[in-house]
Amino acid sequence: MRTSDFMRLLLLSAIWGASFLFMRMIAPTLGALPTAFFRVLLGAIGLALILMALHLRWNFKGKFRSTLILGVINSGIPFLMYSIAARILPAGYSAILNATTPLMGVILGALLFSEKLTRSRVAGVLLGFAGVALLVDTGPVTATHHVLLGAGACLIATACYGAAGFLTKRWISERGGLDSKLVAFGSQIGATLCLFPFFAYSATTNPPASWGGSELWAAIGALGLICTALAYILYFRLIADIGPIKSLTVTFLIPPFGVLWGFLFLNEPLSWSYLFSGGLIGLAVWMVLKKNDTDNFVKTAKLTSKLVQDLNP
Repeated sequence: MRTSDFMRLLLLSAIWGASFLFMRMIAPTLGALPTAFFRVLLGAIGLALILMALHLRWNFKGKFRSTLILGVINSGIPFLMYSIAARILPAGYSAILNATTPLMGVILGALLFSEKLTRSRVAGVLLGFAGVALLVDTGPVTATHHVLLGAGACLIATACYGAAGFLTKRWISERGGLDSKLVAFGSQIGATLCLFPFFAYSATTNPPASWGGSELWAAIGALGLICTALAYILYFRLIADIGPIKSLTVTFLIPPFGVLWGFLFLNEPLSWSYLFSGGLIGLAVWMVLKKNDTDNFVKTAKLTSKLVQDLNP
C-alpha cells in the first residue's frame, strides 16, 4: 500500500469516526429523526454537486429503483438507529459497536443468502458479541435499559449494513454493475425520500424545543457533506486503488477515532473497557474476514478469559 493510500485510509477513518461525534452533538437537541434526515439530505446534495463536478453521466441503467431501496436499508434505517443511540450512548460506544458490521454480515449471509458458515466465522461472531457484552457491562456508562436500547439500535444499524452488502451484489453487481458513485447518490435520495414523511410529521406535530445555533448547524453540515458525501467518494476511490479487502481495514480504524473525538471534544471518559471490548470485536472481525479457515475456538476462549480477568482483577 502506498503512503498516499494509507493516509487516505486514515483520513476516511477519522471522518467516519467523527460522524459519531457529530451525531452525539446534534441528536440530543434536535432528536433522532431530524438528525438522520438532515444527514441524508445533505449527503444527497453533496454527492449531486460532486457528480456534477466530475461530469459523470447520471445513467442508472434501469437500476435507479434498486438504489433507492438500498438507500433505505444502507442509510435511512442505520442513520436513524445511530441517531437514536446518540441520544443515549457516548460517541465511543457507537463507534466500537459499528465494527460489528462484518459479524452481522456473516449471520445474515448464513441465514438469508446461503453463505457458508465456517468454524472460524462462528468463533468470530461469538467473540464479537462477547466484546459487545463486555462493553455494555463494564463501560463508563451504567448498563441500564436505556443503554441496552442504544446498543440494540447500533446492532440494528450494523445488521442493515450487513444485509445491504448482499443486496448490492444481487441487485447491482450481478446485473451488469453500476458506477459506485451513482449507487451512493441514488441511495441517499432513497434514504431522504424514506425519512422525509416521518420528519415532516414530527417537525409539525412535535417539533424540537430548540433548533440549535450556528455550532449545531455546522455539525449538521459536517455530518452530511463531509462524513457522508465526501466519505463515500473517498471510500470508493480507495476500493478502486487498493481493492475491497484492504479497504475494509477502515473497520478496525474507525473505533479509535470515535473514542478519541468523543474524549477531545465532548469530554467523554476513557475506559479500559474500550480497549478490551474493542480489541475483542476487532479480533472477531479479523477472524470472519481472513481467507484461511482454521480452528480458533481454543485460542479465542483463552484470550477472552484473560481479557476479562485483566479487566476485573
